[in-house]
Amino acid sequence: MRRRPFPGGSRWSRTLVLWLAFAAVHLLVAWLGWRMPNQPMGDVYFVYEPWSTAALHGAGIVGITEPWVYPHLALAPLILAHAFAWLGGYTIAWAVLVTLCNAAGFWLLLGDGRSRSRRAAARFWLAFILLLGPVGMYRIDAVTVPLAIAGLLWLVRRPFLASVLVAAGTWIKVWPAALLAAAFVALRRRAEIVGGALVTSAVIAAAVILPGGAAHLLGFVTAQTGRGLQLEAPVSGLYLWGAALRLDGWWLFYDDEILTFQVTGPHVDVVIAAMTPLLALAAAAVVLIGAIKARRGASVVRLLPPLALALVVVLIALNKVGSPQFHDWLIPPLVLWIVLDRRRARPLAALALLSAALTQIVYPLMYGLLLVADVSAVAVLTARNVVLVALMVWAIVRLARVPVRSDVRHPAVQPAATV
Repeated sequence: MRRRPFPGGSRWSRTLVLWLAFAAVHLLVAWLGWRMPNQPMGDVYFVYEPWSTAALHGAGIVGITEPWVYPHLALAPLILAHAFAWLGGYTIAWAVLVTLCNAAGFWLLLGDGRSRSRRAAARFWLAFILLLGPVGMYRIDAVTVPLAIAGLLWLVRRPFLASVLVAAGTWIKVWPAALLAAAFVALRRRAEIVGGALVTSAVIAAAVILPGGAAHLLGFVTAQTGRGLQLEAPVSGLYLWGAALRLDGWWLFYDDEILTFQVTGPHVDVVIAAMTPLLALAAAAVVLIGAIKARRGASVVRLLPPLALALVVVLIALNKVGSPQFHDWLIPPLVLWIVLDRRRARPLAALALLSAALTQIVYPLMYGLLLVADVSAVAVLTARNVVLVALMVWAIVRLARVPVRSDVRHPAVQPAATV
């Protein structure tokens, strides 16, 4: 007698494989942090642990009693990681915390495992984590990724809750504000998006002001304005090549205040001064394109993913900072795009994966060579930056080509079917 197959068995087996892959990827990347050169976990034990330990022992609270480079809610995961320190110290605790946060986002993304697009998005997320490597896990940016993914997945049905989650991510690391802007432009329920962000911001502001931290409420904004050109930023490429070719007046140096390597050379102050306005103008132009598309009746499903991705890539590619962990920011908008329309998202996702892989080669693998302006390391970084800029241009082109009501020829994918 032949047995009947268990209903949904293949679906559950595919889901189980994805969860096993999730565990394997996180274990491997966490372990690589201990094995790779140039201290890819350095921020965790050099800055996160001292900041959070001082706060727990009443020795000063960053963002309250003293200025801080991060938004105020960033201190919450830094402190929460101590709950897992019994497993083997703070660094292991941080890896556990990030893994648990990602597990919550991964569970929400997969749902019941029926959706092919959601499974494809889950595979993309795991591939990106693996290709980006330890720097993607051992930085505060990692905590914002599952928050942003959850917020994007809930935008259509629960815009207020989605806005709360994305706003919380913004108060950990500023970049999710780009997702809020994209949601405000693309969705019609704008009052709920604004309301969720305002409520979250008001609660956090009160938590900062009441203990006496009013003077530092927006310190994370002013702390960034005076930064120079960080080594890995695309705009730094010309100066980096000048140092590699040993030209007079072009070199690398370490900024003891910001704790990053930067570049300098002829007219560098002019370039530094121009980058923030350039980034703001580019972001405003992207928002304007999105607003025109929305006003002319573009579908949310077609408009939101390229708009969100374009804004995020602009924040990375035109940023004078350019830290490697910024690549974490690419995950949520691409996950959303794959969920909604994996065919159109596929080539951009592939380009993002290539950029992530090149980023891991640069940091931590070739970073020692980069710090001495070795030509081979500079060439790899240049290739990464070219890929990143290409992704930005492609995302903007896709945004500009989003069909509007007058030229839609085929029915759009319905958001209720996937999100």
